Amino acid sequence: MDSAPSLETVFQALEALYRNPDVVGKEKASVWLGELQKSVYAWQIADQLLQLNQDVESCYFAAQTMRTKIQYAFHELPVTSHESLRDSLMNHCMKISQETPPVIVTQLCLALADLALQMASWKNAATDLLQKFGANVQHWHFLLELLTVMPEEINSRSLRLGTNRRNEITEGLVASSALVVQLLTAVFDSVGDEYRALAKVFRCLGSWFSVCAMPQDNIVHSKLLPAPFQALAKPDCPSHLHEAAADCVCSALYASEDLKKNVLLAHALMEGVMTLPDAYHASVATEDIDKSVNFCRIFTEMAESFLEMMVSTPGQGFGDLRTLDLLLTCVGHHQYEVADITFNLWYSLSECLYKENSPHLNEYFKPYIQRLIIALCHHCQFDPDHEGIPDDSDEFVDFRGRVVELVKDVVFIAGSSSVFTQMFENLKSQSSETSWDLSEATLFIMYAVAKNIVPEENTIVPLVLQAVLGMPDTAHLAVRFTSIGLVGELNEWIEHHPQLIGQ
Repeated sequence: MDSAPSLETVFQALEALYRNPDVVGKEKASVWLGELQKSVYAWQIADQLLQLNQDVESCYFAAQTMRTKIQYAFHELPVTSHESLRDSLMNHCMKISQETPPVIVTQLCLALADLALQMASWKNAATDLLQKFGANVQHWHFLLELLTVMPEEINSRSLRLGTNRRNEITEGLVASSALVVQLLTAVFDSVGDEYRALAKVFRCLGSWFSVCAMPQDNIVHSKLLPAPFQALAKPDCPSHLHEAAADCVCSALYASEDLKKNVLLAHALMEGVMTLPDAYHASVATEDIDKSVNFCRIFTEMAESFLEMMVSTPGQGFGDLRTLDLLLTCVGHHQYEVADITFNLWYSLSECLYKENSPHLNEYFKPYIQRLIIALCHHCQFDPDHEGIPDDSDEFVDFRGRVVELVKDVVFIAGSSSVFTQMFENLKSQSSETSWDLSEATLFIMYAVAKNIVPEENTIVPLVLQAVLGMPDTAHLAVRFTSIGLVGELNEWIEHHPQLIGQ
């Protein structure tokens, strides 16, 4: 684009894009407007369109253009133009009202946030924005979204902020956090039970926690901290608010990992989480899978935040092993997708215990791993109506694959031979009335640990091989398939006992 187009030409293109029924005309307009957005003239055009505020389409195009230019082409502007752009954007944002379409509000918020993050000369941007927009209740809706996206954009790949700049921005947010708490508290007090507004408060607070920009001194005694737990505990909490509250708590738990700096916050969060098990059970009883997932995310995040303490001081303070009981409750959920959320925590626990290399310490966690494996065995059961061998393209088969990897990783804590024996005892206790899927799942867990059975084991493995090799042809195909896999995993043991195969 060699020269700046007239506003009339831009409006004609927007008219063609949004209102012209001619498909060819729409495509041409879309291409032309795309070229305009890439050009250096887009800065001025977008600013002028926002000033005119003629219709929703032109304002959305202008706001989106401004956002993308700041995000991807900020280098086009000379430093001397930064302040005028900031002032112009803030003026546009001052005109936002309850009637402004949300899509336009979001684009303007992102534009102003990305400008604040990249404009190094704009010191204390968050404080300036709070002071400019916070005094007017009419601007709170916009300000909440702006304060939510600003921390989120710090790690945006498109902005490519350097480490020093990110640290500088975070320090600025920390300096503004007390004002943010004041604003969020004022909004919280004003909205009552209006769940959409409450959700915005929780999302904003969670956003600041996510970049560790909310010091405990500013929040730990605020009414904001217990609010998400109170929402989560209500049986009739709307799904949208429930998710926002869960996200907020998870971000706060993440921020509390540095216990030296956040011991008061961590205590408050732990107490809050320990009030939620009844609400979790209620979500299971009502088959509200989304809420069950939210609770599981919270329990898992707390376990990850306090994992180091659980290993160093199991059963004491932040090392309270009731946290693992909460996780195992979730692993026992009838939907395997809930159990899946906890897997990374069990991996992390096994890594910590492996590094410690302490049999005494492993004993603390052995009962939890045993319960974990039993629950996973239950989750690995096929539908009784399943026919044929497992299908590798099936999502459930993918889950079973993740179970195998997890069991292999954690089984040393409980002892491979112990687990193998436990599963075989379960297998022996099954009768002719037992459904094939339970037998197959038990063999599947045995398959997962078989590789770790030492060649010197001479009690259980011969009995297992005898049972597997003597399996009747009438056995379900999946049971025979898993049995073959189990024998294959025992190949090292069999090499030391070839006489058993030849018998």
